[in-house]
Amino acid sequence: MTRRITLLLGTLALLLLPAGAALAQGAAGSGGVTGIPGLDALLPPGNGAASGRILQLVALLTVLSLAPGLLVMVTSFTRFAVAFSFLRSGLGLQSTPANLFLVSLSLFMTFYVMAPTFDRAWSEGVRPLQENRITEEEAFARITDPFREFMSAQVRPKDLQTFQDLASRTFPKPQEGEKIDLRILIPAFMISELRRGFEIGFLIALPFLVIDMIVSTIVMSMGMMMLPPTVISLPFKVLFFILIDGWNLLVSGLVRSFF
Repeated sequence: MTRRITLLLGTLALLLLPAGAALAQGAAGSGGVTGIPGLDALLPPGNGAASGRILQLVALLTVLSLAPGLLVMVTSFTRFAVAFSFLRSGLGLQSTPANLFLVSLSLFMTFYVMAPTFDRAWSEGVRPLQENRITEEEAFARITDPFREFMSAQVRPKDLQTFQDLASRTFPKPQEGEKIDLRILIPAFMISELRRGFEIGFLIALPFLVIDMIVSTIVMSMGMMMLPPTVISLPFKVLFFILIDGWNLLVSGLVRSFF
């Protein structure tokens, strides 16, 4: 994954080099007077390769600006983030672990689960596009196909059918054997991930709720009305979570839920 990011940044730098060289030549030719060269100076004579690179650069910047939203919409990040939020609420901790830690852990787990999908999208779509072996339209199809297969494997048929029914009057009805429209598949996948995240969150919070009820009953039976039960239950919940090796069980269970 680090190698892919490095190659992507290197490609971005190579795309910027021709424009920088053209600007430098334009400034030198004007005798040091500050000026903006015409667009023709950015294009090599006899071909339009620079214009294609500019379009690729604009597309790359657009994707990078939408990357956080895309990460939430088409990957496993939602399930991890919801499960960790339930864990912190069940433990009764307000800011421990910190949001930065939980989000970072969710991101790395997402990269781990989505690694085959990312590698396939890179090798079948991004790399051939950089080598000018396929067109932008064909690259889009090859890049989205791995994500489409991942979402189709995780989405609930009921959620998918719901969005297909809602879109029946707006989107054209797909023919037999045709791919599902991403405008239908992505929201259905997000709803499915939210449902599974809440299901996992319920199973996480249930043992801690039992501990809270037991401690509350004991405190009330002892007549300590002014003592909040959470003051006593919090250390027991943390100890219980440590003794069962909770982080290992939770992380491994969440990752296995995708395979």
